[in-house]
Amino acid sequence: MAHWLYKSEPSSWSWQQQKDAGEKGTEWTGVRNYLARNNMRAMQIGDKGFFYHSNDGLEVVGIVEVCALAHPDSTAKDDLRWECVDIRAVRDIPKPVSLKDVKANPKLSQMALVTSMRLSVQPVTDEEWLEVCRMGGLDNPPV
Repeated sequence: MAHWLYKSEPSSWSWQQQKDAGEKGTEWTGVRNYLARNNMRAMQIGDKGFFYHSNDGLEVVGIVEVCALAHPDSTAKDDLRWECVDIRAVRDIPKPVSLKDVKANPKLSQMALVTSMRLSVQPVTDEEWLEVCRMGGLDNPPV
């Protein structure tokens, strides 16, 4: 299983809205970056990811999982270049992990959240996954 990070502005799509979507989950639409799209193409059912509030909040607030493989993005109209996956909420992060804390942690200095801040869908290494989960108060993180 791989791990990912999904960025969303809470004013557009918040963690609470993601949780309210329930077990069915939602399409992760609107991504118009080839590298982010390719990351979604690489995802497998059950892959876990961090839900990150960008711009307002700047913190990891929850954990999601992929529940549908990459498919045409319904918001891209007839432009078949753009794809998305579906994700559903798994659980809250007990203590949200701020960008400031991620940047201050030497173990996370190479994390895409630090080095590729603008990328909206990012890979997360196993080591980074465990460290952010630890920082967020998850003793037994979902894998």
